[in-house]
Amino acid sequence: MSVALRNAQRAVPVRRAPLRRAVCALRAALGASRFDVGLVCASNALMQRLNDAYRHRPEPTDVLSFPFHQVVVGELPRPRCRGEYNLGDIFLGVEYIHQQCRETGEDFYDVLTVTAAHGLCHLLGYRHDTKPEWEQMYQKEAQILEELNRLTGSRLRPLTAGLF
Repeated sequence: MSVALRNAQRAVPVRRAPLRRAVCALRAALGASRFDVGLVCASNALMQRLNDAYRHRPEPTDVLSFPFHQVVVGELPRPRCRGEYNLGDIFLGVEYIHQQCRETGEDFYDVLTVTAAHGLCHLLGYRHDTKPEWEQMYQKEAQILEELNRLTGSRLRPLTAGLF
């Protein structure tokens, strides 16, 4: 199955091929290679509208995930037909992420990849509203990033280390 990537913003140049490859590898690390994923690189304006509409927070953010299926945390969906082999859509706030990276000096593509991993975990039901939920999600993010690191030689880690 595929990762459909759309760049819906013009503020920040995005190299789509490396991002698509990373998301494919992360999807495989989750055991979800059979499932499609939509990935949208979004502007601050779009992220703000979506964040307000779906989370009642009228501000841009780094990632929003919209699962296709309701699943038990960490379980893959059980599609009934070919058209249901879809995890959902991830909107990456690339303008927001780029601004943060300029302030912190972090590598933009590393942070973009880690943020995509975070979004993928949300598509599989992981949350971080409580400390136990955050610990569970952090462990899953660390696990799939470690697999990506093994494949690519990178040293990516979850960004949410100090959340709780």
